[in-house]
Amino acid sequence: MNGLTHLWLIPLLPFVGFMLNGLFGSRLPKSVVSAIALVFPLGSLIVVALNWLQFTAAGAPNAIIEHCPVGWIHIANFNVGFDFAMDHLALVMLLVVTGVGFLIHIYSVGYMSHEEGYWRYFAYLNLFLFFMTVLVLSENALLMFVGWEGVGLASYLLIGFYFKKNSAADAGKKAFIVNRIGDFGFLLGIFLLVGTFGTLSFAGISANIAANPALQGGVMTCIALCLVLGATGKSAQLPLYIWLPDAMEGPTPVSALIHAATMVTAGVYMIVRLHFIFDRAPIALAVVAIIGAATAIFASTIALVQNDIKRVLAYSTVSQLGYMFLGAGVAAYSSAIFHLMTHAFFKALLFLAAGSVIHALSGEQDLRKMGGLRKKLPVTFWVTTIGVVAIAGIPPFAGFFSKDEILYAAFNHGTLGQVLWFVGLVTALLTSFYMFRLWYLTFMGDSRSHDTHPHESPWSMLGPLVILAGLSVVGGFIKIGGFLEPSVGAHAEAGSASLELIMSGVAVAVALIGWFIAHSLYGKKSETPHKLATSVPFAYNTLLHKYYVDEFYGATVVKPLQLSSKYILEWIVEKGILGALVWLIAGIPLFCGAILQKWQSGNIRSYAAWIAAGAAALLIFLLLSSHQLPCWLCYSKMVH
Repeated sequence: MNGLTHLWLIPLLPFVGFMLNGLFGSRLPKSVVSAIALVFPLGSLIVVALNWLQFTAAGAPNAIIEHCPVGWIHIANFNVGFDFAMDHLALVMLLVVTGVGFLIHIYSVGYMSHEEGYWRYFAYLNLFLFFMTVLVLSENALLMFVGWEGVGLASYLLIGFYFKKNSAADAGKKAFIVNRIGDFGFLLGIFLLVGTFGTLSFAGISANIAANPALQGGVMTCIALCLVLGATGKSAQLPLYIWLPDAMEGPTPVSALIHAATMVTAGVYMIVRLHFIFDRAPIALAVVAIIGAATAIFASTIALVQNDIKRVLAYSTVSQLGYMFLGAGVAAYSSAIFHLMTHAFFKALLFLAAGSVIHALSGEQDLRKMGGLRKKLPVTFWVTTIGVVAIAGIPPFAGFFSKDEILYAAFNHGTLGQVLWFVGLVTALLTSFYMFRLWYLTFMGDSRSHDTHPHESPWSMLGPLVILAGLSVVGGFIKIGGFLEPSVGAHAEAGSASLELIMSGVAVAVALIGWFIAHSLYGKKSETPHKLATSVPFAYNTLLHKYYVDEFYGATVVKPLQLSSKYILEWIVEKGILGALVWLIAGIPLFCGAILQKWQSGNIRSYAAWIAAGAAALLIFLLLSSHQLPCWLCYSKMVH
């Protein structure tokens, strides 16, 4: 089979899995549900792999578009179709989405085996994969928006999977609502694209821009900033990051899927996909870089003191996404995608390893109630160690190479870039510290758990962990910069090899300093962390409560909206308009009934008189309507 002619199979197969489990899963044995959930995403991965072979073969095309024979929108010269496009950028993204996504599906079979709603979980998981592949394969902005909204819907369902738990239901609603803010920006950007170029096809927009060198700034900046708003919401950047930490309320494999392989990387992918617009809007690019650097250091400071193992990883994800934004903002698009890929490996590994720890401790997530698990969970310990070293940026693991590329590109991007490079370097120090803090609190020292018999996870869970650990080791050697050139262009870097070597040495030194501080504080029994926290209670509590951002949004946005909604809906709409309407509808029959009630005297002669009067009135009406009037009445009418 030629994979290039079957792009439609990539999203269709997970959708079939969703339909089968969604419609019939409640009546199927668990083994059949598992088979359906795994076979169809595996088929999607195979089709992607076939495309990889085609694109790496001699004389491979730069891109291919598969037009759908069924039309969608046709208005005059404006056409939008259900068309898919495969190029080098989409191929890398699809390998990450389907590859890591399939491993998470396998892991979920073991992790969710005793959960109620097993079939429903896998139906949602397949649906998520369907929408994400639609997003990546879309050849136009409107179809991308369909996938964009679809992953938002699927994430809402997955985050709120434990819907009987209020915190999970609220987290799902929070993710859905906050993302709508960003999606509004994306939608405005789509309208501006139509108005400016008359098309939503990526190829058409790119050709139009290439043919018009005068298209600089102005409307291009407006379009780019609208798209940035959309990317900020989906990729959890300041100020719309608040939904992602709460997404931890979903099952742990869902956290891995959302954080590592799919949804949160969609914003980065969208910016890189539309890089030809951002290249003509330097102000918007600078905004992307600044948002990324600010988010990276902001989230990393919060992660320093969090005690929930999944929440530490959640803020770590927000921070690492900031690195990707920083890379895209300095026009190092291939470096941003490179870090997206390596991050998918080690962050999926870390989340699934955290799930293995939680599984071993019967649901415990508090780092303060762990410890001493190194010998009891040997496989989980070693794969977690690989993930921690990789994200800390220590060579030769994957995170070092991708993070180093972004920092080096930022340093060579002028004065602003050097400031952002320093922010990124400090973030690398903090990242190393809080990840090794997690490592020490989880696996080293004495056990602080109430569970005296923690157990290693089954191999259905450990197998994906081992594969992801291997990818976290070798992923940095998969150089994709040259492979991505046909899609995003070459990134010309100033500087020299010696400068790059020095920058790399500084980054590694910073990562080792972060490990040394964590080792000094948590490597042995010590009261120093507690003393530090109590010595600066304001700073510690500020970080522990995440800078009180949720409380601030609650006081300035949520509460006023609730109060205004209550006034508008309850007093004006409900008690005013609807109340008056209800009174009117009920009042008319009551008024008529009150009049008719007076006629009910119980006197038969009175009833006979009313009947006679009614008959006379009816007779007069008939005569008048037929113009058959008595002669004396006609004469009277003539006299007058």
